[in-house]
Amino acid sequence: MDLDSIECVSSSDGLDDDEIHLHHHHHSEFSSTKPRNGATNHNNSMVATAIAPATSVHELLECPVCTNSMYPPIHQCHNGHTLCSTCKTRVHNRCPTCRQELGDIRCLALEKVAESLELPCKYYSLGCPEIFPYYSKLKHETLCNFRPYSCPYAGSECSVVGDIPFLVAHLRDDHKVDMHTGCTFNHRYVKSNPREVENATWMLTVFHCFGQYFCLHFEAFQLGMAPVYMAFLRFMGDENEARNYSYSLEVGGNGRKLTWEGMPRSVRDSHRKVRDSHDGLIIQRNMALFFSGGDRKELKLRVTGRIWKEQQNPDARVCIPNLCS
Repeated sequence: MDLDSIECVSSSDGLDDDEIHLHHHHHSEFSSTKPRNGATNHNNSMVATAIAPATSVHELLECPVCTNSMYPPIHQCHNGHTLCSTCKTRVHNRCPTCRQELGDIRCLALEKVAESLELPCKYYSLGCPEIFPYYSKLKHETLCNFRPYSCPYAGSECSVVGDIPFLVAHLRDDHKVDMHTGCTFNHRYVKSNPREVENATWMLTVFHCFGQYFCLHFEAFQLGMAPVYMAFLRFMGDENEARNYSYSLEVGGNGRKLTWEGMPRSVRDSHRKVRDSHDGLIIQRNMALFFSGGDRKELKLRVTGRIWKEQQNPDARVCIPNLCS
């Protein structure tokens, strides 16, 4: 697909006269996989000092091949060198330390030592205060609210991770994503050859409102054999926070319109997961061309929408929308 044929214009919060041109971003990859934390936690140094794991024991439980923490079954060679069960198959049954044959010897003593340990979450430097038994720690870390977020940019396999402030700056500076302030938007999508639909056609815009950041995705892809256009919103934070917000999307033309209303998905859910669950406004190509009007040879879609915060009414015990603040 000729990506240069895509033009998108977005305006927010009544700024319809000042149209902002959004160019399709080229794919890019970033090599960094280290967590990056843009926010400062003044208690981190104190926490780290108070609950840092005992280095000697921690090193004993570290696999010499992958450097990850070892969990049962922990294997050892005849000379007592240990490694994890995953790496045992990778080293072709040879000890990576002394090159002796490994056999099937379990290091039961080290497994018992691990069972008696309590260690901090590996994200304690990012603010997690929790301490867990060794064998429970891994499960917690897969769900820890302090774990870094993955870059929400679609269309590339960007491996950058970090906290929300860092990722917002990363999206703006490295991916050149357009940033808007306000809880309403007016997004125009123009394409000269709507008969061509590929998965590479997508747009991302970031909105800042209610002190939070939201990612508006708009893209074209094949749903089975049918080409479709889809728009959806993701919240830059955890799912429990995303539940505090709602959003609506509307597209139309020729006296008809389609509307969508829902809760934004957390960026913890990948872009592909949200898209493949069809959790958003989906427009069939024929309907999109009908909305475009004219000779149906050019796609002209205008997607409008708004974001609001659900506020709890303590007297009526119901949620009322706070449209923008």
